[in-house]
Amino acid sequence: MRAALGAAVAVCAVTVALPGVASAEPSGARGASVERISVAADGTQADGGSTDASISHDGRRVIFSSSATNLTSDAASAGDKVYVRDQRTGQNQRMGDLSPIGPPVISGDGEYIGYAHQWITNVRIRQYQMSTGRTASLDCSAYTCDQASLNTDGRYTAHVLRSPRQPTFGQRIEVQDWNNGGANQNVATLAHTKPSKPSISGDGRYVAYQDGQTEDVLVWDRTGATTSGPIEGPDKAASLVQLSDDGGKVVYLSGSDTYVHDVRTGTAQLVPNVKGLAIDPTGRYLLYAPRDASGPSLTLRDLRTGTDEIISEKTASAGADAVSAGGRDVVFQSAADDIVPGDTNGKSDVFARHLY
Repeated sequence: MRAALGAAVAVCAVTVALPGVASAEPSGARGASVERISVAADGTQADGGSTDASISHDGRRVIFSSSATNLTSDAASAGDKVYVRDQRTGQNQRMGDLSPIGPPVISGDGEYIGYAHQWITNVRIRQYQMSTGRTASLDCSAYTCDQASLNTDGRYTAHVLRSPRQPTFGQRIEVQDWNNGGANQNVATLAHTKPSKPSISGDGRYVAYQDGQTEDVLVWDRTGATTSGPIEGPDKAASLVQLSDDGGKVVYLSGSDTYVHDVRTGTAQLVPNVKGLAIDPTGRYLLYAPRDASGPSLTLRDLRTGTDEIISEKTASAGADAVSAGGRDVVFQSAADDIVPGDTNGKSDVFARHLY
């Protein structure tokens, strides 16, 4: 299948409170600029709403969903489509004419993208290689597969397998190896269909996932096929946000707080009264939404220094893989019309804040 595209963890929940906000300015200690991503190559505004943005590690490529029909020279059919914006060239590319079910995903190197879509009575994951335009579908056979996560070079795809005709099947979390004939390795089998949100590390060694029924977060290690967890300890109900690309940090939510679990030491940093949204590939920068509705909607925290940089003062949202390496770029979506000049389309748009 790859040819078709191309030719442990200690479990100890010790929390350490981070310092408070050190900077309330939008640019913090770094310079900053913001641009609208969901526009045509000539700057024409999108005629439909755009959302679900993710970014490659180097910040070059941004993937998002949009119902717009004018982002490329060939008009799209009705319904949401997946687009990739190349920040270096300013060009957009529509990734097929299928409608995504859930947010699209991009490999860390920006070479591969994937998204779940309806296929007859099932759901499949379609993958594309940017340099060749070749495509392949993750082989789900008669099953439904979704919730994809790609490793850095696109070799491994973590996904969830379900059976729409067998309600008692529950779900199986798997990792598909495209370099091994598309062979699947089982990560976990759960007797329910609540979202498990698998997130894979850059080298494909670790997969973090949640058990939505027991409200636990666990980490699977390919080395020995072992599972550790629940990482949040026995007394917390938790849900997964994301595993950092280096496999060293797991972000999870518990109550009104966010925790950043260190896989190597088993300890966790507490970021109180915020909702964690994404972590950069190095595990140093956390994107979060403050619970206080009177403040900014998106903030980026340097977990090493405890300093904060405001990403958006306006109402905005973001998902996993929204931060490039080193926290240099953050992509988000907002319906606000005063983030950049000339925003008059009255639609939700995708933006990127660049920090330097």
